[in-house]
Amino acid sequence: MVFKPSNILLLPGWQNSGPGHWQSLWQARHGYRRVEQHDWLRPLRGDWTARLEETVVDADGPVLLVAHSLGCILVAWWAAHSANTHRVQGALLVAPGDVERADLAAQLHRWGPIARQTLPFPALLVASRNDPYCSWARAQGLAQSWGARFIDLGQRGHINAQAGLGDWQQGHDWLHQLAASAPTDQRASPSVPSTPSVPCPAGRCATPKKAYSNGHEKTQGPGPRP
Repeated sequence: MVFKPSNILLLPGWQNSGPGHWQSLWQARHGYRRVEQHDWLRPLRGDWTARLEETVVDADGPVLLVAHSLGCILVAWWAAHSANTHRVQGALLVAPGDVERADLAAQLHRWGPIARQTLPFPALLVASRNDPYCSWARAQGLAQSWGARFIDLGQRGHINAQAGLGDWQQGHDWLHQLAASAPTDQRASPSVPSTPSVPCPAGRCATPKKAYSNGHEKTQGPGPRP
């Protein structure tokens, strides 16, 4: 299936993705659309979820999600509460952050628990064996809970700019695989009205929003650059 570049949605994690991050490089090179959050430094789960909902509903066709770190946790939570998941044809989930871990939970308030239902669209989860924000076993467990295909990237830290990935052609190839395997789904057409969903949870949004609420494979590669 062919997707418009503006319908491939980039979901950065906490503090956004900087200019050297592969998400930013994909945006600059391919014209993908970053879902801009209102506050990158003090993320509110309800606020971020409402923003993703608005972006998906406003898209003029089916979308693909490309999430990193906290963005992966956002995708799972949004999918558990949105009535518009049929508009998403696939998700590339990279280096999920474990917001239930004590040190991260203390900084990212009210992002737990992590939604663990099977995602209603195909997903690939790419994890690193030495990610400082999520243990290897935890990443495997999330992939299993979400029904995502699990990809072992080896020792690549948090799979961000510091991992020395550049524009990460390998990850882009996996995104192309998701796009190619996405079925043509008439339900994703913008001509079909979106279904109203539950309002943003009280106390979770900074500003008023629109209404809404396994296999394993290993990929060998070089270790992180200095």
